[in-house]
Amino acid sequence: MKLNLSRIAVAAVIAACGCFFPLSHADDKGEVECKMDFSLKGWSAFYNTAKGEGHVTCSNGQSLAVSIKLEGGGLTFGKSEIKNGTGKFSGVATVDDVLGSYADAEAHAGAVKSSTARVLTKGEVSLALAGAGSGWDLGVNFGKFTISKAGKK
Repeated sequence: MKLNLSRIAVAAVIAACGCFFPLSHADDKGEVECKMDFSLKGWSAFYNTAKGEGHVTCSNGQSLAVSIKLEGGGLTFGKSEIKNGTGKFSGVATVDDVLGSYADAEAHAGAVKSSTARVLTKGEVSLALAGAGSGWDLGVNFGKFTISKAGKK
């Protein structure tokens, strides 16, 4: 009888913990996994600008061709190009959630071939970027990284 009572007590504790610490999965929140492949080319001389294009695909089958624009300023100089860049979004329920402007802050230095990794945010949505490219750059800048539907400015 003691063994059964112990099992019931343990089961009750586990059930109670489940009420206070529910297991959470992306599917429970309606989140989907979205990834972006992109290219980006730009320059900076106090003002930082870059333009590019990409393609977003999501685990729910949605996809979207996108245009990318980076604008900002700071103490920055350079010229760079990223090819075959990748991005991973979090906090997304539909492919349209990836559209909009993300806050961007960066310190950078590179010459010839370089790589980059950065995380940008837009409300509940985050975007982790990674890429390799060529060019040269040096500085610190702040700005916005905007993703829009391809063909729209």
